[in-house]
Amino acid sequence: MAENDHRRVIAVADPAALAAAAADRVLARIAANGGRVAICLTGGSSPKQLYQLLATEAYRSRIPWQRVHWFIGDERFVPADDPLNNMGMARKTLLDRCASAANIHPIPTATADPTDPDRCAALYEQELRSFYGADTLDPARPLFDLVLMGAGPDGHTASLFPGDPALDETARWVVGVPKANVEPFVPRITLTLPTLASCREMLFEVAGGAKRAILTRLVAGENLPANRARSTGETIWLVDRDALPEDFG
Repeated sequence: MAENDHRRVIAVADPAALAAAAADRVLARIAANGGRVAICLTGGSSPKQLYQLLATEAYRSRIPWQRVHWFIGDERFVPADDPLNNMGMARKTLLDRCASAANIHPIPTATADPTDPDRCAALYEQELRSFYGADTLDPARPLFDLVLMGAGPDGHTASLFPGDPALDETARWVVGVPKANVEPFVPRITLTLPTLASCREMLFEVAGGAKRAILTRLVAGENLPANRARSTGETIWLVDRDALPEDFG
């Protein structure tokens, strides 16, 4: 994560400040586009406080819900009502309270074969292509206005894990991941790096002392998925004080 790699690191005091900073960036990206807006959400623990904040009157009243569409960068291959479902958390916390059903785009996880996430990946890819209106991503016309991301303890982001062949996928927009490197050990479905990169802004949230070790490795430039994910536009890392490496300048 060298200073010349076109990524900006913003340090904040604590998780509450991180959520507030992220919420402000969500609002700014929505305000910058007077037409149809596409936001790609993330799962995991980091964004929950952000979603809770966006659901408060102070924030939800400033979102033009009728023209904002909500997607997700990866999903655990579990039923929609399973507590492990990423979009389920976002829906319960924010979307079902504020957005219309037509503007919520979850990754489908219902399939006749519970061991094969590729079929659901293909369905979501079809939905993304239809929304975008083309089969090829144009760097001049990003798919998303904003992509929210996180960094796992092994350096994964979305469901792109170290050493997984999905990291080198350039043709498909969405792929199935048969095996996860971290808990919960369930298959996943994930957008690929080129698809995630097709955005005006990619915003990472990293919080807590448990993330300091992996952030130290990322700052050192280690070849990990979270270091390979970056926007064709702007890439920002929001990091709270507890996650910052001690020698971070």
